[in-house]
Amino acid sequence: MIQTFKSWQARRQLRDPQFEFLLAKPAPNEWVSIDCETTSLNPKQAEILSIAAVIIRGNTILKSSSQQWLVKPSGAIDPKTIPIHGLRAQDVAHGLTLHDALTQLLYFIGSRPIIGYYLEFDLAVINRQLKPWLGIALPNRAIEVSGLYYDKKVSAYRPDIDLSLDSMLTELDIPRLARHDPLNDAITAALMFLKLKGQRN
Repeated sequence: MIQTFKSWQARRQLRDPQFEFLLAKPAPNEWVSIDCETTSLNPKQAEILSIAAVIIRGNTILKSSSQQWLVKPSGAIDPKTIPIHGLRAQDVAHGLTLHDALTQLLYFIGSRPIIGYYLEFDLAVINRQLKPWLGIALPNRAIEVSGLYYDKKVSAYRPDIDLSLDSMLTELDIPRLARHDPLNDAITAALMFLKLKGQRN
């Protein structure tokens, strides 16, 4: 009932009817893993530099149909973040506008649940841009893989869980891909999700 009310409210607030598909019932057993690289680590100020997304269908990561978008920011890139993501002003000078990149991202995501690691940060940055434009934040269900891992590992005897990425990858026996490449990070989150989903079954 609560979800029905939220959907009704989102439909009323949605300013652009072409994106009504975001509120459709998602296809069963499909998810999309996303990752963003940004100009800073402050979600209230950060601009998107790059976004990657990959679809998961059943127990398969559809890497061949993954997408990645470079975005030209309107402001400067924090120099402290360049060693992390490796993107300089000249690297994104011919990137898409934020509006075009987010439009393509929304069509790629559809109404699928969204998966990620530190997903709250990425969604905060995306939603800060979407709400003034669409009138709503992304309505998709959000699944944080570190939350799934925590729920799997926590117990009354072991309340403190190491949620660092290296620790989780070691525990889940997942290979390490080059970090801070958004597509690699999206695929890593997808691999973690599938391993944890399999452990739940």
